[in-house]
Amino acid sequence: MGDLILSMKGISKSFSGVAALKNAALDLKAGEVVALMGENGAGKSTLMKILTGIYSKDAGEIRYMGEEVCYKGPAESEAAGISIVHQELNMMNDLTVAQNLFIGREERKGLFIDDRKMNERAKELFQTLKININPAEKIGNLTVGKQQMVEIAKAISSKAKIIIFDEPTAALTDSEIEELFKVIRDLREKGTGMIYISHRMDEINVISDRVIVMRDGEYVGTLITKECDKNDIIKLMVGRTIFGEPKTKSNVPEDAPVVLRCEGLCRGKAVKDVSFELRKGEILGFSGLMGAGRTEVARLIFGADKKDSGRIFVNGKEVEINSPEDAVANGIGYLSEDRKRYGLIVEKSIEENTVIASLGNFTRGVFIDKAKSRAAAQKYVESLKTKTPSVAQLVRKLSGGNQQKVVIAKWLVRDSDILIFDEPTRGIDVGAKSEIYALMESLAKEGKSIIMISSELPEVLRMSDRVIVMCEGRVTGMLDISEANQEIIMGSATKREGKSNNG
Repeated sequence: MGDLILSMKGISKSFSGVAALKNAALDLKAGEVVALMGENGAGKSTLMKILTGIYSKDAGEIRYMGEEVCYKGPAESEAAGISIVHQELNMMNDLTVAQNLFIGREERKGLFIDDRKMNERAKELFQTLKININPAEKIGNLTVGKQQMVEIAKAISSKAKIIIFDEPTAALTDSEIEELFKVIRDLREKGTGMIYISHRMDEINVISDRVIVMRDGEYVGTLITKECDKNDIIKLMVGRTIFGEPKTKSNVPEDAPVVLRCEGLCRGKAVKDVSFELRKGEILGFSGLMGAGRTEVARLIFGADKKDSGRIFVNGKEVEINSPEDAVANGIGYLSEDRKRYGLIVEKSIEENTVIASLGNFTRGVFIDKAKSRAAAQKYVESLKTKTPSVAQLVRKLSGGNQQKVVIAKWLVRDSDILIFDEPTRGIDVGAKSEIYALMESLAKEGKSIIMISSELPEVLRMSDRVIVMCEGRVTGMLDISEANQEIIMGSATKREGKSNNG
């Protein structure tokens, strides 16, 4: 590691009188990877937004490359050599991959943008990073994982001296994560300093040199990665130790009624003859690698996509679900993996987002009963421990974990009997995860039935009563939790059609 390139001391910031940061601190050396850890709402993203000029600080000092700085916006900080890969994707869906990659730094031929040259540069960059993406494809057509890789490539392409990674692997496959780590190691050798925000403890141990921990907007302490373990970090983050043991047996009675049955669901190459049952009070885990078809199955059930064939039964009665409205009418709620795009209206308040799926219950004639809607939103802010100054707060101002809690509140207000949780803890810290796990377990005890799609095997093993495993659009495994483990699930997740687990 080289010289100190960044020092942030005494950083404070308040929003509407609520302190988001209080005397926060961070330092970084050239060629170092510092993990920035803390629960959702701890102030990590706010601190990084102050560094990059998205927010202005109320107090404190920032020194970069030996000089005191105060950037007026991301363009200014990026020009100085500080790039950020945001947790929530910031892409323009109607532009191509290359256009997004070089936005603000476009290649030109005279007065006109040279798309051909930008496509060539993007292709060269992707080849270096071993990413298989067509630069001419519209960004909106890519999966969340591919979009994330484009974000990462964009930061790297700017030849930054500091790169901030905010939950960079939340939507990546294991192979994509390994490729990212190779890139990070290469950047480290070249002297690039990196700030790595993640809630995945195993990644922190693999990729970081030091861990800086924040709690409630304040600096708590620094740990040397090779000298600490997972529990040391968690204790600093939340002030308590959190343990999550795998479930050893199903909590669902053998005679529990079937509330949802799917027979032969098909949609193109994404979903191929998928059949399964969901029982009352069951948490049914869906596991598999990215592209296995899990989300696509959920979208068929919810009517977000139209099935080619297959039948859906709710409480024994066949139903036609051609739209999300049909699904909601049949008691089905869906928490999308991309909460920002499909789960929330981020420019609306917590209150408005909470009641939006149940407006009929909050109207008096043509008017919304504000007192009733405010009380409902407040109830779930308190029960889900959503960190916010009030229910009037705009959702875009919340941390990722707190945004997820607003989506959950929306479907709890709707009182849906069947809930599809698609990556419910993506980008959420261990403390908030524990709260959402407890919530899901309490919902199941109340008789709600849950389909939980998760890419984290420990999560699948901790929460599920049964596990459905998918590979390339097909169900390749159906396991009671008592017989499931990581090796068996991964074996089924790689069991391609007409091939053995090894091929």
